[in-house]
Amino acid sequence: MDAKLTLSFDENVVRQAKDFAARNNISLSRLVEYLLAKATAKNYAGLEELPIADWVLKVAEGEIEYKTKKRSRKDLRNEYLASKR
Repeated sequence: MDAKLTLSFDENVVRQAKDFAARNNISLSRLVEYLLAKATAKNYAGLEELPIADWVLKVAEGEIEYKTKKRSRKDLRNEYLASKR
C-alpha cells in the first residue's frame, strides 16, 4: 500500500532527480522509494556507510524544516480510532 509524503528539496536537486528518473524510465516517487529502501535495508551506523552516501550527504546538508498541516480534533480522533482497528 502506498502512503503520501510531502518532502522539500532544493530546486536543482529536484530537476536533476527528475531527469535521472526519466532517463531510467521510473517515476520520481519510485526513485525516492528505492533510495530510502536502500538506506534502510541494513543497520548502518551512519550516513557515511550508505552505498548511496554521496547523494544522501548532499541532500542531508542544510537546516531541517518540518512542515505540517494543522488537523482538527475530529480528524485526529478518527485517525486514532482507525489505527486501533
